[in-house]
Amino acid sequence: MAAIRKLSNSIMLSSHLTKSNSSIVSPSSVIPALLIFSRGIASKLFVGGLSFYTDERGLSEAFSQYGQVVEAKIVMDRVSDRSKGFGFVTYASEDEAEKALAEMNGKQLNGRVVFVDYAKPISGGSRSGMPIARGPPEPAAES
Repeated sequence: MAAIRKLSNSIMLSSHLTKSNSSIVSPSSVIPALLIFSRGIASKLFVGGLSFYTDERGLSEAFSQYGQVVEAKIVMDRVSDRSKGFGFVTYASEDEAEKALAEMNGKQLNGRVVFVDYAKPISGGSRSGMPIARGPPEPAAES
C-alpha cells in the first residue's frame, strides 16, 4: 500500500515538474487505476449462473444501473471458447458494488437466475497441495 502511494506521489510530482514533456504518462490515466488497485477486491463482484449467451457488454449494461462499471469480464473456456457461466464485475466504489450485490442477487439476466457475491482472492489454483502425477510409482526397495 505504501509503495502505491509512493508511486502515485512520484507520478504526480513528475507531471508538475515536466508539463511540456508529452512522453510522460499522464497521471490522469494512471491515478484511477492506482485508486482501484489500492481499494482491493471489495469493489469486485463474482456473478454466477450466467447464460451462455450473455456477453461482456450485456453484463456491463445490466450492472451499470447500480453504479460506474470499470470492467465486466466473463470467464471463457479455452477449448470450446464458450462462457463458463460466471464472470466478474468491478465497480469504481465499494458502495456501488454493495448496492449491485443487494439488487442483482437472485434476479434474472437473459433467462437465468444469477447469484452475486464479493469476489475472493485467487488461492494458488485448484491443485494447491496436490502432487502432480509423473507416471507409475517407484517400486519399493527391499532391505
